Amino acid sequence: MKVLALNSSPRGKGQSKTNLMLTPLVDGMQDAGAEVEVIELRRKTIQNCIGCYTCWTKTPGKCIHKDDMTAELFPKWLASDMVVYATPLYNYGMNAALKVFIERTLPSMEPFFEIRNNRMHHPLRFKVPGIVILSVAGMPDEGHFKAISNQMRYSTATPGRQLMAEIYRPAAEMLTNPAVRDKRNEILEATAQAGRELVRSQQISTATMAIVTQPLSDPKSFAHFANAFWKTCIAEGVTPKEFGKKNLRPRPDTMEAFMLMMPLGFNPDGAKDLRATLQFEFTGEVEGACHFAIADNAITAQAGRAEKPDLTITSPFEVWMDIMTGKADGAQMLMEGKYTAEGNMDLLLNMGKLFG
Repeated sequence: MKVLALNSSPRGKGQSKTNLMLTPLVDGMQDAGAEVEVIELRRKTIQNCIGCYTCWTKTPGKCIHKDDMTAELFPKWLASDMVVYATPLYNYGMNAALKVFIERTLPSMEPFFEIRNNRMHHPLRFKVPGIVILSVAGMPDEGHFKAISNQMRYSTATPGRQLMAEIYRPAAEMLTNPAVRDKRNEILEATAQAGRELVRSQQISTATMAIVTQPLSDPKSFAHFANAFWKTCIAEGVTPKEFGKKNLRPRPDTMEAFMLMMPLGFNPDGAKDLRATLQFEFTGEVEGACHFAIADNAITAQAGRAEKPDLTITSPFEVWMDIMTGKADGAQMLMEGKYTAEGNMDLLLNMGKLFG
């Protein structure tokens, strides 16, 4: 089987979640024996279709433009058994780069009109590849892919066209978060399995797809984390890419956000067999109390005071947020009396191991 995988993301490797999902899919396809070529559309020159219909009249099957689409990509597309359209979700649809590519496949059709099953369509001039659509979105629910799904299903519901699979990964920006490492590994391995299944049977099993699309967090936690991230970007005057390069951390601005985000930084490997309760008493910008119970290499957050905490930290909220986000040194702040700690001080000393 010959597969053409088109990555329309404008981002490069390391930042592109489209690429993060496409890579294991391609690996799985190759593992199953397919010949796969990956092309990044951002590196190609593809002009917009101008609707001149030269490809339907004067030069049937050939576009008037002289660019990478005419010289290279369209012939490769026609020669493929399967094409993977990989795109980030922009404004509920495929991004512009992929849309331009698809519009430029117009020479594959003839100008005539046929009616099949009460639907009018243009017949195909050439045999075209089966389509796999892969898309990633920042939003955490699959409902945001409805528009692109409807478009792909409608556009392939005519003779000679086939939509072989739809792969949609919500909350994709979370895939690089260390807190979801195990789930990410499951998702990427299932995506590779999806690639193997597509080559072997031209479809993806329901069980495999369930793993690929599994939730990474509950919507409430997701929203708090995402809002803290964007507020931090705005406050620091950085883009998301610069945020990563500077190793910044999202800054909680409410007690609820702190309780939801603190466990995201928990490091089970650092906890080992630890059983302990950490109590926080906050004053200043945000007042209140909460505690975290660590047991069985897991952590749970609860509002209010614990009955018998192993360590109690009393601090102005803004001071501890400075420490949590790396703006201030915890040991230095303690020495300066900016906050107090009572109980098992070994827990305080090992905070760096417990929370990444």
